Amino acid sequence: MDSATAEVVKVPEAALIDLLDPTVEIARAAGRTDLVERLDLARSRVLDPRLRIVVVGLLKQGKSQFVNALLNLSVCSVGDDETTAVPTVVQNSEQAFAELVLAEPGAAPRRVDIPLGELAAVSPTTPRAEGREVLRLEVNVPSPLLADGLVFVDTPGVGGHGNPHAASTLGLIPAADAVLVLSDASQEFTEPELGFLRQVIGLCPSVACLITKTDLYPHWRRIVDADRGHLQRAGLDVPLLPVSSLLRSHALRLDDASLHAESGFEALYDFLRERVIERNEGSVRRAVSLDVHAVVEHLTLALGSELAALRDPAKGAAAVVELQRAKAITEELHKKTSRWQQTLADGIADLASDIDHDLRDRLRQVTREAERAVDEGDPGAEWDALGEWLEQQIAQSVGDNFVWAHDRALWLAEVVAEHFADAGTVDLPQLDVADLDGVLEPVASLSDLESGRIGITQKVLVGMRGSYGGVLMFGLITTLMGMTLLNPISVGAGVLLGTKAYRDDREARVIKRRGDAKIAIRRFTDDVSFQVGKESKDRLRLIQRLLRDHFTSIAEQTLRSLGDSLRAAQEAANIEASERARRSAEVEQQMKVLAALNERAAQILPVEEGSTAAVTA
Repeated sequence: MDSATAEVVKVPEAALIDLLDPTVEIARAAGRTDLVERLDLARSRVLDPRLRIVVVGLLKQGKSQFVNALLNLSVCSVGDDETTAVPTVVQNSEQAFAELVLAEPGAAPRRVDIPLGELAAVSPTTPRAEGREVLRLEVNVPSPLLADGLVFVDTPGVGGHGNPHAASTLGLIPAADAVLVLSDASQEFTEPELGFLRQVIGLCPSVACLITKTDLYPHWRRIVDADRGHLQRAGLDVPLLPVSSLLRSHALRLDDASLHAESGFEALYDFLRERVIERNEGSVRRAVSLDVHAVVEHLTLALGSELAALRDPAKGAAAVVELQRAKAITEELHKKTSRWQQTLADGIADLASDIDHDLRDRLRQVTREAERAVDEGDPGAEWDALGEWLEQQIAQSVGDNFVWAHDRALWLAEVVAEHFADAGTVDLPQLDVADLDGVLEPVASLSDLESGRIGITQKVLVGMRGSYGGVLMFGLITTLMGMTLLNPISVGAGVLLGTKAYRDDREARVIKRRGDAKIAIRRFTDDVSFQVGKESKDRLRLIQRLLRDHFTSIAEQTLRSLGDSLRAAQEAANIEASERARRSAEVEQQMKVLAALNERAAQILPVEEGSTAAVTA
């Protein structure tokens, strides 16, 4: 059993606070404001354990209706066509209200109140935005389910509103606590759905696939069995949960237990409870335990050095030498010219170059394949199908690029952490760089192309233009033979030349459409490359700042602890003999208190981790 499935032991929130508060007091008494700030962040996570559940899927899969049925509230617009045009965040509140979050260049996002009755009409071009970019819609409603800390994010369907790629949706997933991928029961998984699901799993460990609209399709059980087979063959270990939002709504309205059981929502609740809420409780306990353990290590370092100097001045002198060596190493880590800083800067530069090259290479291959398809036929007759295929391929390429970039960023964090090996094992930061404010802007849709169909009148005119010269030329020649201008020979020549002219005109039109199609494809992929490239660079800058601040904080905390330890050891060596016994007793008592806190921190870890907790600096 790994950490993700370790046994969960319920630890009350008060027990975590009772562990954090005395540790904060000790750190504050020692003058370690940096450690106090670290524990305050842990305390905030305990008191406000919000869990973000992102609902994703292709168009028309019933995402909005599912969220409404799950919460038993009408908070997301529902319709036969695509209705969710902007990301919708649904969270708990004592009073029901909604806000539209708008971009404000150079300032914090602006919030505009939206009447609950107008939620269905919210779109990127809503008049209430006054021309500003709509970032998201926040709906705050009282709900027993949301009161447990769950926050649901209803995303626009992948492939709609001129945004054929999934980068905007994938950008929300690394920071999500769980992802629900929806696919209706009308058909088996398609290749784009499996590709998108594979990308989601690469970004978030807690994923469930929901087969929706089981009430509409009597054969849904066969579809579920087929989908389960597709997942097994693809090597994807994902819970497959058939649900019916309509049956769920009827069950709540009629208070019918049998309908509720048939809706499949009970299995979904089990997933949320076991794989999301309880796992998050384990993660919070783990984070609190490691934070307390790290703070105790920092505080114990100074007290241990002082106690060694008080008990044996000779050993204290040796400890001072060792502390001076460790302090010199840590000071090197704290310098802006340190090796880890150079590794981070070089790594980000290399990563930016590699990501851009990978994206361009993927899009170039898609473009070449699309152009090959254009050359093999008439793009006018197949433009809709070709456009749909192109959007799917670009979505797959951009998504794979995003997942690969995320994995490389995690790898870079591990490489930088290796520079801190002498300072002890360090915890890696969570690369939570996804923000709803930074959702990728939609790109322009693939432009339209002339179908190539012409009417009978135009065909006749084209033929007549070609046949006119033939009739006239051969008619004049045959007049020399005593025949009239219009005779079987001249008419036959006109028909032949008219037919050739029509065929030449048709071929010229096809060649022109092929050229126009290639231009449209290249313009479309260039637009996608431009938007995705900008988003990738922005995320890399955020990752660089996050890693820089995280490891700088570790270096500062370690340097502060070593400085305090060195000063305490030097001062202890100069204490009078009469004071040594008293001070030794005080230090021993403080170390016993810290040891007790460390033991309590180990006890709140999941059962499997309690005996193997890693020491974090």
